[in-house]
Amino acid sequence: MTERLAIDGGQPVRAERLRAGFHGSSEIDASEVTAVTDVLKEKTLFRFIAEPRSRARWIEDWYCERLGRKYALAVSSGTSALISALMGVDAGPGDEVIIPAYTFVATAAAVIAAGAVPVLAEVDASLNLDPVDLERKITPYTVGVIPVHMRGVPARMDEILAVARRHKLWVVEDVAQSNGGSYRGKPLGTLGEVGCFSFQQYKVITSGEGGIVVTDDVLIHDRARMQHDAAARFWEESQSEPLYNFVISGENYRLSETAAALVWAQRERLGPILNQCRAVKARAVAGLAQVPGITLQDVPDPEGDCGITLTFFAPSAESAQRMAAALNAENIACGTVHDRTIPDRHIYNHWPFMMSGLAEDRRAPWKDPRYKGAVSGYSREQCPQSLDLLSRAIMIMIDQHFTLQDADLIVQAVDKVARHLLPQG
Repeated sequence: MTERLAIDGGQPVRAERLRAGFHGSSEIDASEVTAVTDVLKEKTLFRFIAEPRSRARWIEDWYCERLGRKYALAVSSGTSALISALMGVDAGPGDEVIIPAYTFVATAAAVIAAGAVPVLAEVDASLNLDPVDLERKITPYTVGVIPVHMRGVPARMDEILAVARRHKLWVVEDVAQSNGGSYRGKPLGTLGEVGCFSFQQYKVITSGEGGIVVTDDVLIHDRARMQHDAAARFWEESQSEPLYNFVISGENYRLSETAAALVWAQRERLGPILNQCRAVKARAVAGLAQVPGITLQDVPDPEGDCGITLTFFAPSAESAQRMAAALNAENIACGTVHDRTIPDRHIYNHWPFMMSGLAEDRRAPWKDPRYKGAVSGYSREQCPQSLDLLSRAIMIMIDQHFTLQDADLIVQAVDKVARHLLPQG
């Protein structure tokens, strides 16, 4: 038996607590300050006044160049990116849109904001959308699917795209938590019809709030652009011909020039942050592969993984709770992904507007008379596979300040805890 666990009074493997912080915002220095103050000195905070020096336009051009997409639209948040994208693909009343049971609540909220009905599908051992359950959930009313690349890990896109093409569904990728990731050599956000990104505080690079929508389809782009700007036609009055033959009333999701300037200043930080996170995770994963009793998260494309989280499964929810408590005592900050006592808004059964039954009829698209499908409500236990996986999953957040030595200490701590608490074959 290895040395006594710290939770039982033994010596922890690390003298100080190893806990990840924010990625992009922790790097803020004079570059970001200068970028914002330059905008303030120019006194042009609104992108259409700032043209041709609009920072919003600069980051749109950067995303087109970086991702190889034809169109990009800077918006005020990841949620508004999803709503604009859903309007772009023309999702609306009477439609069903399949989403994973594990994603931030905004994914479901965006579907509802578009007037469509969210249909929950299970996640698999990648903790992303299960392609098998995706196909099971398709009905005559299904128009599209939103695969979410959760916590830096790419979804199983080959299989998801095959299902979508077979059933003629559009695909909107939610890349909010995996900016800079890839799948089979292709940047995340370029595999479906649309990709949606977030620059919120918790994301790899940040402007506090903000987002971007990318696509190769001019019609999708035009519809999304009208959704993000109630005055979209106003800015085009000087053109002899309109860019489109339809109208969407839209809402104002435009990104401010100050927020865009922050993203522009942070663009050089994306690669270095991810390079370090990936190196740390790769080192830890190699070591954890030898630890008895645990199962590592199934990452569909390890090379495309952002490396910002490290997840493994214990044999049961109870053993996961015990392991997480013991690892924290070893000064390795972690937690179980699903704990019924914590209302994590990344897990479907903690989405009150769907689970409480309190949504007013006019705010619940599944009660809309134009909807003819079978969804009449939602239950907290309707995705048992997802709840089982999430309750057994232990997640360690990684940031760019972790070292390879920290990776080794993570492995040492997990091995120590597993040998004490898990059955050994």
